[in-house]
Amino acid sequence: MAVSDSSLSTSLWELSRLFLKLGAIGFGGPQAHIAMINDEAVQRRQWFSQDAFSDGLAICEMLPGPASTQMGIYTGYVRAGQLGALVAGLSFIAPAFVIVVGLSWAYFQFQQVPQLSALFFGVSPVMISIILGFCWKLGRKSIKDGVGIALAIAALLVASVLKLNTLLLFLIAGLLGLWLYGPKRPKNWPAKLLRGAFVPVLLGTAATGNGATSTVAVSGFWGSDRIAAYGWPLLSFFLQVGAFIFGGGLVIITLLEFEVVQKLGWLSTAEFLNGVAIGQLSPGPVVLTAAFVGYKVAGLLGAMVATMGIFTPSFIFIMAAAPLLLKLRQNPWVQGFLKGVKPAVVGAIAAAAIPLGQSAYGEGSVLTGMIAVGISLVALVALIRFRQPTWLLVLAGAVIGIACSPLLA
Repeated sequence: MAVSDSSLSTSLWELSRLFLKLGAIGFGGPQAHIAMINDEAVQRRQWFSQDAFSDGLAICEMLPGPASTQMGIYTGYVRAGQLGALVAGLSFIAPAFVIVVGLSWAYFQFQQVPQLSALFFGVSPVMISIILGFCWKLGRKSIKDGVGIALAIAALLVASVLKLNTLLLFLIAGLLGLWLYGPKRPKNWPAKLLRGAFVPVLLGTAATGNGATSTVAVSGFWGSDRIAAYGWPLLSFFLQVGAFIFGGGLVIITLLEFEVVQKLGWLSTAEFLNGVAIGQLSPGPVVLTAAFVGYKVAGLLGAMVATMGIFTPSFIFIMAAAPLLLKLRQNPWVQGFLKGVKPAVVGAIAAAAIPLGQSAYGEGSVLTGMIAVGISLVALVALIRFRQPTWLLVLAGAVIGIACSPLLA
């Protein structure tokens, strides 16, 4: 698939330099990352054609996982085969991983400092707006009919009321998508759906157990005393998350909020929301929030294990199955499954925003709550109407939070 006569070592070095740079300056979210990759690999270096790039992008958007990271892996695969995919992907992830780990250390080290609390007072409502804005944009893109709206509402109710495991919810929604949108769809399926297609979802197994009764204390920097106990739970959980992040990086919120906050007690609600903010503030893929979680649980070693877990499925999908995925992209069964999952993702994100909003708006006095709501509304308008970049909104929220620090004393 390579389009250059350069030696393999030269190609790998070019890929490493390019994606280390993109990983260090890649602010603005996945669409900005994809645009940068297109500019560098297609327009400037002409490593492959625009049509080939579009085919690769269609594959990455079809797959679970962070599309921009997968596009980097795909670019490396086209340029230099399997080794190229590995080098490009790791180079893109590495700079942001280092930044997130550094910010995670600073956050937990100075968590009780009043100025830091004030900073995140302004950041937290901005994060709610980013989540709701993402939900709105994803809904407009993925919900095409009344049935999609019904699926999204059902997912919202199931996720918020029954506390159904998010992975199971997505699986059930995908199976409903096969039934409703697959090549052998039932006759009169809209009426049948309204009469009872949601029964399997509504009767689904709710999460078992009473949830975590306390939150895990922060680990030491290296995490060597924790990794034996938490290494496998971190790896197995984030492997599952990496295999089921349909719809973009912020879908990680739906999977993490229930599991790591409510069920496992690895993070408090406030820590989780601030961790997502750190993921937004850093360059590279937002799913590196996983490194924040891993650091809290088991230090640097935990951050490495969590990051390895969440990105491994993306490497496997592209490196092991890229030719097959080109054929599967138009498969009606695959399309039907995704048409069921995507509205459920929208509903699940909305459900996850409810407890996060309670944390962002409900702490402190009535006055501070009203200020937080105001920050959130302004950020939402700036995001949707004026298309301001998320990292800039996070910085603006931090400045406002520090300015409001006298009110929080």
